[in-house]
Amino acid sequence: MSEENLEAIRRATEAFNRRDIDAMLEEVHPEIEWQPAFQMLLGGEATVYRGHEGVRDFVRDTAEAFTDRQAEQSEFRDLGKQVVAIGHFRGRGRESGVRTETAMAWLVEFRDGKAVRIREYLDPADALEAAGLRE
Repeated sequence: MSEENLEAIRRATEAFNRRDIDAMLEEVHPEIEWQPAFQMLLGGEATVYRGHEGVRDFVRDTAEAFTDRQAEQSEFRDLGKQVVAIGHFRGRGRESGVRTETAMAWLVEFRDGKAVRIREYLDPADALEAAGLRE
């Protein structure tokens, strides 16, 4: 596995968890396209956030939806310029106060050592399939 890509994912996740947007931006390409799963988790439609400003919007939207939020990955699949990271998302709904925990997977594509495309999936099998793999 590309150790650089794995470390970039870990740094970005740690920055997300501690709400350090600037550190997140260091790990993503200026042309990033990020399709998070949290809108679908809340019953909404998928949204794609583009560019560094989009990452800022994503973090803001996540903070508006959840008072507490934590992402973690425990398994990684190296695909060269892509990595599938499998783990969990935990959060507490800002309005409802309800705690939620769900499996989640991230399909991350890299360019120039930075994440350029991130797709999140609520079912890890869907991420593996999108990457051309099977469990």
